[in-house]
Amino acid sequence: MVTLSEEQLHSPTCSHLDAVHPVEPSAAGCVDCLKTGDGWVHLRICMSCGHVGCCDSSPNKHATRHFRATEHPIVRSHEPGEDWAWCYADRTML
Repeated sequence: MVTLSEEQLHSPTCSHLDAVHPVEPSAAGCVDCLKTGDGWVHLRICMSCGHVGCCDSSPNKHATRHFRATEHPIVRSHEPGEDWAWCYADRTML
């Protein structure tokens, strides 16, 4: 299960923290790239639903596409050793 830390949850710069829920990753890699056989650079997990998508350095930018399609505002890095999140709506790092 993926959650945000207490420090991340108390960010004064993001107004979308109510969209954050404990989530289970939807796949071991980018859901959409796995379907098409494409590769990715880094992974992001949606903190509203658990959708795993590829980052904007990846050719398909599926995490951003997921945000645009669903308006789920916050993603967290789904890379080992990384502990940060991004709010697309407020354009701020958590």
